[in-house]
Amino acid sequence: MKSTWKMFLGLTIFALLLTACAPAATPAPAPTAVPTAVPTLAPTAVPALVFTDGLGRSVSLESTPQRIISMAPSNTEILFAVGAGAQVIARDDLSDTPEAAQALPSVGGFSGYNVEQMVALKPDLVLAAEINTPEQVKAMEDAGLTVYYLSNPKDFEGLYANLTLVGQLSGHEIEAAALNESLKARVQAVTEAAAQAKETPSVFYELDSTNPAKPWTSGPGTFVDLIIRMAGGRNVGAELDAEWAQISQEALIVADPDFILMGDSMWGVTAEQVAARPGWDGLKAVQTQKVLPFDDNLVSRPGPRLVDGLEAMLKIFHPELVK
Repeated sequence: MKSTWKMFLGLTIFALLLTACAPAATPAPAPTAVPTAVPTLAPTAVPALVFTDGLGRSVSLESTPQRIISMAPSNTEILFAVGAGAQVIARDDLSDTPEAAQALPSVGGFSGYNVEQMVALKPDLVLAAEINTPEQVKAMEDAGLTVYYLSNPKDFEGLYANLTLVGQLSGHEIEAAALNESLKARVQAVTEAAAQAKETPSVFYELDSTNPAKPWTSGPGTFVDLIIRMAGGRNVGAELDAEWAQISQEALIVADPDFILMGDSMWGVTAEQVAARPGWDGLKAVQTQKVLPFDDNLVSRPGPRLVDGLEAMLKIFHPELVK
């Protein structure tokens, strides 16, 4: 009997030992949620640069343009001045400054533009100006060209804004900012000097003397008028009722200007020809030999050389104030 009980006890202990040594049951993994399928959308091309131009049009550029066609002399001068000259691949007929621009192919001018040639050049940007009509801009756009229309500035603040804008368009913001700082300092130097002038000479600026009895001049609201005033002079044409107008010989004789600046000297007009005009020999400017040629590009092209024009006029009107 005792041996039977001992055998039972041994079997029980052996079973308990087997249970203790058995590996723990692995818990079943929790069910994994199946993600909801997300529809794949086509990538949307977002332009890197979006600008509003002078015609109120939105102009989008996917990247900084590396191939630019300039449609005006002022635009060409601005592009080169802000450091984007290497990006200019073509120009208009009249763009002759800086000298490097003359080596570029021309796409036309006042007589018309060769849009097919422009397309063949594959520009990233065509920089138009106010000498280009809205109809011409549309024709370029219809041909698939990206065109930005740059409005003319009305004053030096507008010039600085245009330089900044072209710097942004061409990827030369830093150079444009440095250029503006330099130009502002030069303009300030002129205005401070002109403020010390003891006299304000009267100035007749001649644009076109095809009809010498009624020559064309620059009236109020123009850069010519502004620059004459900032340089310490008084524009005879400021009394007219249009920005560009003819003045009668009689009115000019009454005004009797201290200076006659020949903006039309680039077309061959000379001081001797002016003095030989009937009735002009009695003008103070003729008698004192102050009929002077003047580079009209310095005041008619709305680019950085306007400051050159301002300095040149100060030197003419008040040479004693020029350091």
